Amino acid sequence: MGNEADMETIEERNRQLEDDDRKYIWPPFTQMREHMRQAPLIIEEGSGCVLKDIYGNEYIDGISSLWTNVHGHRKERIDAAIKNQLNSIAHSTMLGQSNIPAIRLAKKLVEITPEGLTRVFYSDSGSTAVEIAVKIAFQYQQQAADGDPEKVMFISVSNAYHGDTIGSVSVGGIDLFHATYRPLLFDTIKTESPYCYRCFYKKSFPSCGLECLNTLEDIIKANQNRVAGLVMEPLVQGAAGILVHPKGYLKGVRELCTRYGVIMIADEVAVGFGKTGKMFACEHEDVAPDILALAKGITGGYLPLAATLTTEKIFEGFLGEYDEFRTFFHGHTYTGNPLACAASIASLEIFEEERVLENLKGKIGHLSDRLEEFKPLDHAGDIRQCGIMVGIELVADKETKEPYPASLRMGHRVIMEARSRGLIIRPLGDVVVLMPALAVSVEELDRICDVTYHSIREVTGKV
Repeated sequence: MGNEADMETIEERNRQLEDDDRKYIWPPFTQMREHMRQAPLIIEEGSGCVLKDIYGNEYIDGISSLWTNVHGHRKERIDAAIKNQLNSIAHSTMLGQSNIPAIRLAKKLVEITPEGLTRVFYSDSGSTAVEIAVKIAFQYQQQAADGDPEKVMFISVSNAYHGDTIGSVSVGGIDLFHATYRPLLFDTIKTESPYCYRCFYKKSFPSCGLECLNTLEDIIKANQNRVAGLVMEPLVQGAAGILVHPKGYLKGVRELCTRYGVIMIADEVAVGFGKTGKMFACEHEDVAPDILALAKGITGGYLPLAATLTTEKIFEGFLGEYDEFRTFFHGHTYTGNPLACAASIASLEIFEEERVLENLKGKIGHLSDRLEEFKPLDHAGDIRQCGIMVGIELVADKETKEPYPASLRMGHRVIMEARSRGLIIRPLGDVVVLMPALAVSVEELDRICDVTYHSIREVTGKV
């Protein structure tokens, strides 16, 4: 009897949770009318790369809890770091004071990021990390000895996603997300995305000679007297559909910024901390930006934290006497939060001690081999991979690259089919995205690929 009563209590709790979710929660990037018609998926537990919902159903976390989880859920080393920090203090402000984990993490970040980055400004999300980067670049031009107050514009890449604050949206380039807010945004100069599968110039790499880069140089030349900085996602444009840039594009952008005196801002919020196979995407082409934005995987996927790193030269542009007002007037209540910084330090120690990046190489190769099986699928138009990041673009016609009508929501159908088979993934339009934690096992990778393959074949075969 006791067990039956317990089961009834759990079922009542679950029904109440589902009702309350629909009644009170407003989740991100979600069409709420449809959301309120269906039972929400409510996660209660996680271990390694597996999530468990309130009914006890298990799912492989195929998107690392939105590209954040690095070493798996409930990683003992990170759990312990947070608990130990709680024995000291959970939070104290960084306005007028500091804290031990924030100092230690800043030193580690300077040691592992591309050469020349020496200063760390903390915040709480990828959006704010980019917002801060844009404000720093703008203010530097206004007040530094070698700045130019006429330089007030920013160049960014079409299809870019840099976050959801007004500044980060202004340098973004996905109309579906951003068009509604256009009256609120500041003007930026857009350059075409190096989207090889749907090349704006109707050319093919490498015979194209990186036409997208040549066009960027023309844009910079025409606007060099008014451009303060350039913002880009290095190597991969994540939210655009895992658009992998052609070899040489990233390095070419760095060279153009150097040649024309443009501050280069690298947004590694999505690609940083191992996802491309190196700690930072910029390393693939030996690029060191002037400003670097980090978030998502910085704490191993445990707690909100972001960091914006700058060169010493940019930092010095903010030095002055009190009455010169060269202060960077920006801050966050939870800047440098000790718990988040402690988690991040533990995560970076795991990278070193467990040789995470070295062990990842074999898994990346195995994933590449498995993705070959997707190429014959009738509606898999393009399969893009960079490290552990994968985007499978679904099309109505493989020969013409004709997309599916948006009303069909093919990407959504595929991920719901995958969910019924025990895999959580999320689409970007009709691009099916796979991005498990770096800790994923080969067996789990096989399961992810098997489920995704059969889900795509099942769904596209019915339409």
